[in-house]
Formats: sequence, structure tokens, C-alpha cells
Amino acid sequence: MTNRTAHHPAFTFLRSEFIDALNVTVQEFEHTVTGAKHFHIASDNDENVFLVGLKTIPTDSCGVAHILEHTVLCGSERFPVRDPFFMMIRRSLNTFMNAFTSSDWTAYPFASKNKKDFNNLLDVYLDAVFFSRLDELDFSQEGHRLEFAEPDNVESDLTFKGVVFNEMKGAMSSTTSVLWQTLTKYLFPNNTYHFNSGGEPADIPDLSYQDLLAFYRTHYHPSNAVFMTFGDIPAETLQAEFEAKVLSRFERLDTQVSVPNAKRYFSPVRVEEGYAAEEVKEDGSHVVVGWLLGESTDLNQQFEAQLLSSVLLDNSASPLLRVLENSDLGRAPSPLCGLEDSNKEMSFMCGLEGVKREDAEKVEKLVLSTLEEIAEKGVPQESVDAMLHQLELSQREIGGGGYPYGLQLILAGLSTAVHSGDVIAQLDLDPVIEAMREKVQDKAYIPNLIKTLLLSNSHRITLTLSPDDALEARRSQAETDRLSQIKAGLSDAEKQQIVKRSADLKARQSQIDDMSILPKVGLEDVPARLPEYEREEVAGDLPVTFYPQGTNGLVYQQLVIDLPELTEEEISYLPLFSSMMTELGVGEADYLTVQERQAQVCGGLGASNSIRATIKDRQALNGYFILSTKALVPNVKAMSELLKDTILNVRFDEVNRVKELVAQRRARREQSITGQGHSLAMTAASSALSGLAAQQEQWSGMTGIRSAIALDDAMKEDDKAVNDVLALFKGMHAKLLKAKKQLLLVAEPQHEASIVSDVQAILADLPVGAEDTKFALKPVDSRVNLAWLTSTQVSFCSKAFRTVSGDHDDVAALTVLGGFLRNGFLHRVIREQGGAYGGGASFDGSTGSFRFYSYRDPRLTETLADFDASIEWMLTETHTEEALEEAVLGVIGSMDKPGSPAGEAQGDFYVQLHGRSLAYREAFRAKILAVSIDQLQQVAKTYLTKENENVAVVTSTSKREELEALGFDIQAL
Repeated sequence: MTNRTAHHPAFTFLRSEFIDALNVTVQEFEHTVTGAKHFHIASDNDENVFLVGLKTIPTDSCGVAHILEHTVLCGSERFPVRDPFFMMIRRSLNTFMNAFTSSDWTAYPFASKNKKDFNNLLDVYLDAVFFSRLDELDFSQEGHRLEFAEPDNVESDLTFKGVVFNEMKGAMSSTTSVLWQTLTKYLFPNNTYHFNSGGEPADIPDLSYQDLLAFYRTHYHPSNAVFMTFGDIPAETLQAEFEAKVLSRFERLDTQVSVPNAKRYFSPVRVEEGYAAEEVKEDGSHVVVGWLLGESTDLNQQFEAQLLSSVLLDNSASPLLRVLENSDLGRAPSPLCGLEDSNKEMSFMCGLEGVKREDAEKVEKLVLSTLEEIAEKGVPQESVDAMLHQLELSQREIGGGGYPYGLQLILAGLSTAVHSGDVIAQLDLDPVIEAMREKVQDKAYIPNLIKTLLLSNSHRITLTLSPDDALEARRSQAETDRLSQIKAGLSDAEKQQIVKRSADLKARQSQIDDMSILPKVGLEDVPARLPEYEREEVAGDLPVTFYPQGTNGLVYQQLVIDLPELTEEEISYLPLFSSMMTELGVGEADYLTVQERQAQVCGGLGASNSIRATIKDRQALNGYFILSTKALVPNVKAMSELLKDTILNVRFDEVNRVKELVAQRRARREQSITGQGHSLAMTAASSALSGLAAQQEQWSGMTGIRSAIALDDAMKEDDKAVNDVLALFKGMHAKLLKAKKQLLLVAEPQHEASIVSDVQAILADLPVGAEDTKFALKPVDSRVNLAWLTSTQVSFCSKAFRTVSGDHDDVAALTVLGGFLRNGFLHRVIREQGGAYGGGASFDGSTGSFRFYSYRDPRLTETLADFDASIEWMLTETHTEEALEEAVLGVIGSMDKPGSPAGEAQGDFYVQLHGRSLAYREAFRAKILAVSIDQLQQVAKTYLTKENENVAVVTSTSKREELEALGFDIQAL
């Protein structure tokens, strides 16, 4: 349906369309003078989202777009304070606030449920993006600068500093990031994707301040911008703000920023490069085959590529993934397997990791011969139909998690908008899916796609990335030599200029800005009550809790089982057991048949555990095993049959499958270290504080990663290790079947009666259990001073202090204290002055620990000292009520952050299941709002003491001597 909609006179209305599958209306406008586009997704959702995106096209790897993204947020014309972005985080009830640099665009999004807050943030974001101050000192802080190791001593060594410089040192410590950047360097020989838009650490110091200004002038202009909004604020109202605050001051830009298409190869290319590794393992190589495809703005080409990628790689029954998973040439499929469709031109890639270097050509041959065989034999029609079903399901699902739903929709259309494609068509996939249903009836359709997109496509790269244990040393030496050369060429005046700039920057970082010029919300704007969710409880042998929610035609189903008493060995394998439960065969069917069945009837099947300390005792636990799935309403019966079959008849006899899954799990865990190093450090630091904290380290911490490696190695030795684990799993499964069970259902209210009736009938013969569970962990209360060494160019530091938990009166103050320390002290000294990408503190109520952390940090000893200094600052300085209010707002904002309709219902169910009633949560909220500065100082004095301190770091092997001198217990994977 297309009709004209209300708009501001400065804009031209282009079109409007209601998208039934999403229950939104997408409206497209263009600013008459500048040509800026505005896409508004009109919805009755009160969580309003704003994003301005700009096409940013770097022509080198100096990181100009990334550094500019950071520097733009450091003060603007109307808000000339040093750090309005982080200041607004503290003065806001935002549900999301960030900025992103992609390979060809930069975006500035935020979201809020509070209209006053939304308008405040809109003011700040519009001014920041289009009227940024771009102070040279901010460029030095956020990008790069030279400093002497001893800032006042010109005889000391020179060093490079800068937030983005260290962020990218951390990012490029990830082998997966190196793999991606190396592959795209060769896939795109002549355009912007050839370069690392985030910045290569070796190249970032080449960027000058003048280069930054020139890039801003040509790229940060409304003619190169797209405004995207979502929610219940009318487009006309938003456009009035855009016009008044920004657009009325600009004319149309003559030059257009664009991405040229890549030059095509006439024959395939094979290349080899290295990645930094602690040791050179014989089977340590990655081999990836990549193809350059058509343009992502062509929706038919994009959808064909998505369908082909899904058919080939969606699950273990998919023909290409099945071959990769079963190949003896490598340990696991490459993390890059799949389609990349966010660039102007798409790429498809697949391969293996854990490969012997000399087997690279064999991997390439395996991929090509498999594709030839699939093209020759075709793909079963039910497999193709299942992939179309998955695409329809993902189209309808209202997401949740880290991003607001509106932002997810905006990001789905952003790349298309930036490259002048059809955003409405990109969001309204139903017509494309229907057209595709017709096309796939032709048995030759998928084979022809394989031939045209892949086998006959000469623009193909085969990349071998092999471990190099000397690469990091060479890279460090090159940086040292470069700095020595720079220092040798400095005049006395230039040396003094470096000293002066360091002093000027430190003074700027320490200055107290007049924050009153920034808009804010206050505690008076905080909603008085938490939302109360309607729920229906249906008694029976298998109790059912039903939440009526607007789920857009989906049904969410979870079988919740009380965790029974388990042995220590069984507990150690609980996450592995859960991850495998839905990846194995069921009854007479092998795992491949089950994977196909899952794809045909539901949006996947998953198992997880929900374990939490009780309110009264952090050493006592409530634990639940959860089997989860979701489906469109017509598939409820089939979904329930699948769930029942899985819990009753899962097979623990597929030895090779288990070995594959363990190898894949090991690969994922090893790759995760540099991306979540701060979490790993905090988990390690907290591990001595309770039984649950200790077990979390064994499950998901560095100890858990080491265990995953050891298990994979043991299973490669012989099948005894596999059979031992399978025997253990059979015992755990038998205990689960005897335990108490209940069911959680979330769906639209009009479907309640039929869904509950159908599901109860199907699950009627489940053994429901009668015994109370006795799941428990041994209490732990000790100390750690631990350092984990790995392949990284930066550090992740943490300190954890033993505190209290549950309903103790001090918990509210401890919760607020984390934000107070971050806002007032840690952000400045760790990020701005220390150069880390991030740092802060938080209270973890589940383990009763208060934790400091730093992320992608060039320092180690100094950061640990800064954690201590923040405590001293808290205890000895005079603090303002305004700073307290900001910290409280931050806590309330995180507590009130909305999720998807299904996610909010599930969250409500589990907090109540774990004994946190609405009354309890509202009482806690009231305590948060009543916290005083005296309370903050009291809890800091009481708990943040040396007697309660535990320390852990994840860092480079080059730090071994420093760590030994500090008395750390040093561990390595």
C-alpha cells in the first residue's frame, strides 16, 4: 500500500509502504536542498531510535574513518565540552547509545523510551556529527600521538599512544580479524575494502591531523548522509529538528562520494600470509576460498546469494558444511564460512582451520569438488524449502538482545541506504520469498546458482594464513626501530613540543567542563514502576506458564527442568552436555536427519542452563536446564513433537559427531580470547569468591578454554576419551528425565487456547519428575593473583573484591558505586590518559564481587595501580550530588532496558523462578534511587580493601618478567 504522508516542507515525500511481516510502515523522504535521505520506520513502539549514517570511503589503512568517529564525539559547536558523548551516557536514560565504523560507512545511533531524553540526545548527536570541533588534542588522544616513556624526560624512549591505536592492536590480535582483513585485501584489489577501515596499527601513526580535517569536510555533509528513524514520533516532527538544527545551514555538495566496483580477476589467485602465534603448530593454518559476487543493492542477487549460502552452509546437514565438518584436512570449518553482503559487492567464503600448511591445495580441491558434486546431483527440495522457511521466520521475528528492535531494522537497511538501494524492498522480504518459492521449483535452480556464482567465477582467492611465532617480535622491533629513528631526527625544539603536547593533553583531560550546557534527564524522569507482565499459569502434571505478547506470529517454547544432583565430573561437563543435546541424533534418526528436521519446523533448537545464587546465600544455588525453540504458529505441533523427541530420545552414540563438535567448540573458544579478554580477566579474578564463581571460571573462563583444548587433544588420541564423555552424558540425561519439569510459552494472546491445548496433548507422556532437586556446588572462599599469557598485543586487567550479595542492605550502594567510579575517575585515567579502549567497574550480585576491568589496554601495572587510586579518590575527595544522580541514572537505565516482547516475558519468568518477585525488584529499585554519597564511601571503605582483593590479567607473553616481579601465578593455555 502506497500513500502520501505528512512531512516537513523542507523535505520531499517519495513513498510509503506498510510491511505486514514487521507491522511497520516505512516512509522515504529526501531533503530538497541537500539531497539527504530520511527513512522513517513508523511503529507504535515507544522506544524511538535515531541513526545518521555517512558513506565513509578510506583510501588507506590509517584508520581515518575510525579515528574520526571517535574524535567527532569530543565536542561540538553548541556543546563545546571535552567529552559530550560519555557525559551524555551519564545524563540519559538511553536504551542504546554508540557509534560504529564499518568498511564503507560510519553511523551514529541511539535509542530511548523517554521523549525528553530522545530530544536531548538528538540535539547532541546532530551537533556532534555536523558541527564537530575536531580539536587537535582530541585527535592526539583518540587517534595517535608520540610521547616519551617518561613524559618530562626527553632522553627516555618514545612511544606511540592513542585509544584507536590500542583498540586496533587488540582487534588485530584476533586471528579471525587478520584472516578477514587479509582475504578482503585480495578480494578487493582496487577499492576501499582493500584497506582496514579500523586502521592497521603500523599505519595509524601515518595519519595527520590535516588528513582528518580533509576527510571530515568531504564525508560529513548532509549530501553524503542518510537519516534513519524508528518509533512513534512522527516523521514530520523529526524532520523539523533536522532542518532547524542542521540542514538549513547546508547547500548540496557537488562531488559525490562513491565506491568503485572491484577490478575482476581473469583467473583465480592463491596467496599465503602469516599470523602471530605463540608457537608454530603443524596443523595451525587457516585455508579459506573466497569469491567476489554481485552488488548487494540488487535485491534479487542478494537474496539468491543468501539462499545459496544457507543451502550450502546453514547447518550440519547442509551439503558443503557437512563435508567441511567431516574432513580430516582440518580441525573445524573456518569462522569466515558464509556470505558477506554488507559491502557494496558481496563475497562468499568457506574453508577450514587447523590445517597443515602443505594441505592448502587439498582444501581448495575439496571445496571445488564438493561444489561440483552438489551442482551435478542437486539439492533435495525439502532442504531448499527449509531454508526459505528459515528466512521467513527470521523476517518475522522481533529481535532483542544487545540492540533495540528498531535499530536492528535500521541496520538491516543501512548498507542499502548508503549505496542508494531500495530500503523498503530490503526490509519487505515477503514478496522476494514468494518469488523465490516459484524459482526453486526448478530443480536446476540451485545447481545453476552454484555454477554461475561460484564454479564459473574466476574472481576467486584461496588464502592460506599460517602461524608465525616470530611475527610479533618482528612487528614490535619494527615499531621500536621506527620510534628510535623518529627520536634520532628530532630537534631539541621538537622534543620540547612533544613534552608540551603531552602536558597540554593531560591538562585538557583533567579540566572540569561546565556540564550544565548539556541537556539532561533527572531522577524525576525515571518511571515510577517496573512493568508488570500478564501471565497465565495452567496447572497439571506438566505446569504451563503462558505469556501473551506481541510476537508477530511466532511461538516461543521452553521446557524448564530442575537441575538434579550431579557429581563434580558431571558438573564440569554441563555446558558441553547442553551444547550437544540439540546437535546429536534422536531415536533412529542420525544428527543429519535431525538437523534437517529442525530447519523444516522451527527456528532451531537450543539447550542452556540458568544457575543463580539464592537471595540469602551466594554459595547456595537454584539451577535449571532449559530446552528452547521457536516456530511460526502453524508449526507448533511439529515443534513440540521435535522438542519431546529430543529430550526423550537424544542419542549419545555418535562418536565422530561428538569429536567434530568438540573440535569446533575448541576453535570458537580459542578465537574468543582477544574479543572478550576483559570478561575472561574478571571471571578469573572473581573465581575465588564463591562456588558459582569458581565454576564459571572452569566453564567459561581461561581455565575452561584450556580444558576445551585438552579435551579435543584427548579425543584425537583415541576414542576412549569420547566414550567416557558419552557414558557420562547418558547418566546426566537419565537424571534429567527424572527431574521436575515445567513449560514456558510466549505467543500472541489470540493463540493461547489452541497452543496450550496442542502442546499439553503432545507433551502429556513426558516423565515430569517428583523429587526435589539437590543441585549444588562446593562453597569456595579464597584468593587469586593470576596472570594468563596468550597471543595479544594488549592487556586486559581486573581486580575483584569480596563483598555481599542478595538482599543485603549494601548491595544497592555497591551497584551504584561501579558507575560512580567509572564516570568520575576510571574513564579519564584508563581510557583518556592510559590509552586503553575501555575501563570501568561493576558489581556482580551473583558472585558477590565488585570488579574493576580494563579492555585492550597498553598498560598493566599502572592500570592496577589506577584501580587502587580510584578507591582512594572515592574515600578522600568531596563528591557532588550531580555525580551521584548520573551514576544512579546509569543503573536505572540498565535495569529498565527493554528487550523483545518474547525476551521480556522470558526474563520476567526467570527472575521470578529464581525468587526475585516484582515486589523484591521494586524494593531494590527504590534502594538504588535512595543511595547516598555517604553510603558509597562506606561500602568502598568496608569492602574494597587489600584483604578482600583478588587480581587477574590476560596479557602478552612479553609481560612475563613484569608479572613474575609482581608475584603473579602465571598460567598459559
